[in-house]
Amino acid sequence: MTAEKTLKLGRVEVFTTNIQNKIQAEHIVKILESRFPKMKINFDLCETELPYPCGHTILRVENSEINSGNIISIVKKSGFMCDILEDKVCN
Repeated sequence: MTAEKTLKLGRVEVFTTNIQNKIQAEHIVKILESRFPKMKINFDLCETELPYPCGHTILRVENSEINSGNIISIVKKSGFMCDILEDKVCN
């Protein structure tokens, strides 16, 4: 007899933002966590030298269900730019 395991994989969505520092990122994380308490959220604040969108920070969210439109709306209502990460090369 074999036991079958069901692995529930989370979906990951990656966004670009113009959030510039840890304080701003923590503020957005708190807002998103209050709306989506089961969602895993993190920021990468490394690409800020160039103007947005080529200079950007990364917002990653993971959950079984993600409404990208809601995430973008919440970040934009908080005063920041936010878009789904596109595959493109910036010069």
